[in-house]
Amino acid sequence: MSEITADHSYLLRSAAELELTEARRQKADRTKSLGSPIQLTGNAIDIQIRGNYAWIAESAHVAKKIDLETGKTLQIYRGHHAPVTCLAFYDRNPNSGDEKLLITGSWDKARDNRLLQTKGLISTTAAHDDFVKTLLVVPSVKLLVSSSSDKIVKFWDLTDVLEKPPQPAGSVSAHSRPVECIAGIANADGTVTLFTADTMGVLKVWKLEREGGPRPRWRSTLLDNFNHHRTRITEIIYDAGYIWTASSDETVQVVPYPPGSSDQKPTPPLTHPLPVRAILPLALSDLEEPYIVTGYGDVIRLYDVSTPSEPEVLGEIDAHWHDVTALRLWIQRSRTGDGRTRIELWIISTSLDGTIRRWRFSELHDSKPDNPAGQSKATVIAPTPQPSGDVKDQVEITEEEERELAELMEED
Repeated sequence: MSEITADHSYLLRSAAELELTEARRQKADRTKSLGSPIQLTGNAIDIQIRGNYAWIAESAHVAKKIDLETGKTLQIYRGHHAPVTCLAFYDRNPNSGDEKLLITGSWDKARDNRLLQTKGLISTTAAHDDFVKTLLVVPSVKLLVSSSSDKIVKFWDLTDVLEKPPQPAGSVSAHSRPVECIAGIANADGTVTLFTADTMGVLKVWKLEREGGPRPRWRSTLLDNFNHHRTRITEIIYDAGYIWTASSDETVQVVPYPPGSSDQKPTPPLTHPLPVRAILPLALSDLEEPYIVTGYGDVIRLYDVSTPSEPEVLGEIDAHWHDVTALRLWIQRSRTGDGRTRIELWIISTSLDGTIRRWRFSELHDSKPDNPAGQSKATVIAPTPQPSGDVKDQVEITEEEERELAELMEED
């Protein structure tokens, strides 16, 4: 390529980037009050909902506990030296469901374990040779699974985790690209069915069997390969005999597993105008309704899949001014004046625009695909408060880190 051609290409790219930046600036102003936004220091890369609280892994090198009712930051967990990418919980007292241990992964390739009761750091482990992408805890068998940009999936034994760091217990290295997401379940016979998906669009299914001895190990056997996505799988969920996947190929796919386990007509791919980064099958939640919420680009979409072979788009919200990265269900429980419990359903969304937003399920359900709810004003349940805690000690994400984060989340 000649210097003139290269310069011309650079100028065109720069002009397109400036145009996109200006469009996002204008949209940020239009959407600044939609979804009762909770403004973050960085971007929420991962989020888990427990009760009325959101636990987030943030690009500003911290994990946080946030009150979803008030928007206040209740606790900040430090220790990593790069963006925190994922988090998971484990029981302090095995099989009690107390979830008193918080486990986080980061770009710094380490994994931290914390006791939430004292908020103290228990251990830090150099887990991978590249960015830690995601974590999965299978509590009944005391197993932690981690995946990374180094293309490796590792197993860790959580026995006696209060006394010693999680111990290496095996790995799989069959993927040729970074392993973006994982899912799994424990079976009645003590084995684990593990699903691993990479940025090439390859999904692998494994049977894990625990081997005895003084140092527990997990032996992996490959059961199946799926190649129904053309490129990067961004999220995977397994439950009720189905694999749910979102992908940068602009589709959401629902596949029965094991094959032949369902006599229903297959659900056709749910196609979108842009890459899909987030899915929330409400049939798998406490709501148990035949809806799927998806996030593509800046938009949140609701599907009715009561007839799986004929999915229908019910509504859309033009929700953020940058890409949606995660969707979760929040079941808000509160007491009324006469002592009764009041329940309200919310969809929680996170985005590269640096916000967590809260949407009443009714808002999404009543929106229209041809006239998205982004044109109306969402109900604000509380003013957006400033984060509490030691704000001066929080790390602002730099422009360079923000660009790198967006590029890494897009890369195939």
